[in-house]
Amino acid sequence: MEYEVVVGLEVHVELHTESKLFCSCPNSFTSDPNLNVCEVCLGFPGTMPLLNSYAVTQALKASLALNCEVSLHSRFDRKNYFYPDIPKGYQISQYFIPIGSGGFLEIESEAGEIKKVGITRVHMEEDAGKLVHASTGEYSLVDYNRAGVPLIEIVSEPEIRSPQEARRYLEKLKSKMQYARVSDCKMEEGSLRCDANISLRPQGSSGFGAKTELKNMNSFKAVEKALEFEIKRQTELLENNEGVKPQTRRWEEDKGKTIVMRDKLQAHDYRCFVDPELAPIVLTTEEVENTRANLPEFASQKIERYVNDYNLPQYDAEVITADPKLANYFEACLQQYPHPKTVSNWIMGDFLALMNAEGKEPDKVLFTPSYLVELLKLIDEGTITGKMAKDVLEKSFDSGTSPREVVEEEGMEQISNEDELAEIVNRVMADNPSSVNDYREGKKKAMGFLVGQVMKATSGKANPQVVNEILKHKLEED
Repeated sequence: MEYEVVVGLEVHVELHTESKLFCSCPNSFTSDPNLNVCEVCLGFPGTMPLLNSYAVTQALKASLALNCEVSLHSRFDRKNYFYPDIPKGYQISQYFIPIGSGGFLEIESEAGEIKKVGITRVHMEEDAGKLVHASTGEYSLVDYNRAGVPLIEIVSEPEIRSPQEARRYLEKLKSKMQYARVSDCKMEEGSLRCDANISLRPQGSSGFGAKTELKNMNSFKAVEKALEFEIKRQTELLENNEGVKPQTRRWEEDKGKTIVMRDKLQAHDYRCFVDPELAPIVLTTEEVENTRANLPEFASQKIERYVNDYNLPQYDAEVITADPKLANYFEACLQQYPHPKTVSNWIMGDFLALMNAEGKEPDKVLFTPSYLVELLKLIDEGTITGKMAKDVLEKSFDSGTSPREVVEEEGMEQISNEDELAEIVNRVMADNPSSVNDYREGKKKAMGFLVGQVMKATSGKANPQVVNEILKHKLEED
């Protein structure tokens, strides 16, 4: 029997704010445990939460970026459950009335067409702490740095039909949040986390099968691999008439499979009720529309502009806009050097390779946009060759020294003086008489060999165009 895959994703995005959701503790990633904490986020008796208004603004931006309907009146609720990383014994969330609902995100379907994946809801909530388990398994410690950090949970409709669509959805979602400056979405720091619900049903059926919830996926690749494994596992169960149990399962990266955490025997009863200590969130239509009008240009819009206005290939535009910081770097270069394709070639090639090798972001590297422009102008001036420029880029990237200073300090200037090159050409011709005769007998490929010898003699510093002109003149003058 053929089965259809049904996937829904629940994504937690940490909002980019200076402080936590209900207190003044810093909202910053740190490896030192329990550093960013106070009486409020630790749930001490008698403390009162105070809402961070900027977190509401960030959640509003996210909702609009995802094409949601915004609730002008929403509120916070208490979601009650006991767990060691929830110090209050409840989590403050928007359980009943989310700030955003009924949105969508456009992705490319398996058929290569534009597909709208529905967004059920976008709601605000505070993050929990983090359990740190001892390697011996004898005890666990709790780090409350993350407790109270502002989050939005983005819940999709179960309209994703493959692991590949799930990955594209997450990549598009991450891009939206980064461009809107809602979050940095660093999965390695926990600022973007994803749970996946997956079930199978007979092809053509409209009902839903028993679903499995997948957790512990710390990369988009892991999400894709976990879903692929779960499809295979559930298919085998159904074909053997064993049935799929509703479960929560954990993805084990090193084993390449999912492991049972717990069975879902019944729905959770969180005994939710309106938080009595927090006033409702009231937005005006004017606030919403002003926020909508000030949303930034997103990746899809940049791609279209780069292709139409700069004549960049679609592929180049997609690579450069994948990271808003890289797009900003590209545009900063164009302000000083209006040659889009040349700039994109260097960014997509050597610059990205060096940046990725060092694990840095475009706005954190020492090699600034003005440095790349300077490098390209050195090539245009004939000061260095394109091949030499690659070495200059690497040295400048590592040291933070400007390309022109690197060229001067390393003595890397291109040799373009005709008299100096003519002497070198004469020596090369004298040392390679057979190649000279080959050329004069009609074997034009000999020219390439002779040019190579000149370049070798000058350690690659000779201007190839000038060398070719001198060689051709000397080879054909006798």
